[in-house]
Amino acid sequence: MNNLNQIENISQACLNYLTSDPQELNNFMQHAGYDSQTLRNSIGKTELNAGLMDYFASNEQALLAMCAMSDFDAKYFMRVWQVSQNS
Repeated sequence: MNNLNQIENISQACLNYLTSDPQELNNFMQHAGYDSQTLRNSIGKTELNAGLMDYFASNEQALLAMCAMSDFDAKYFMRVWQVSQNS
């Protein structure tokens, strides 16, 4: 799987987690400067994917919860995130 597909899969898992936790969704939206319409319009876009990964990379508690819910390994997430930072 190439890095772009990995980022898209992880971003989808991040969104799935956020929709299951309204408080964390609110925290992300405040952090990223999104309102609900902007978030909806951004789904699938590179900027949102990067923002989601940055948010979870800097929020260990949310990262671990998302990984547990999505069956991702946190180390896998961080490797993909680090590669995306160097792209």
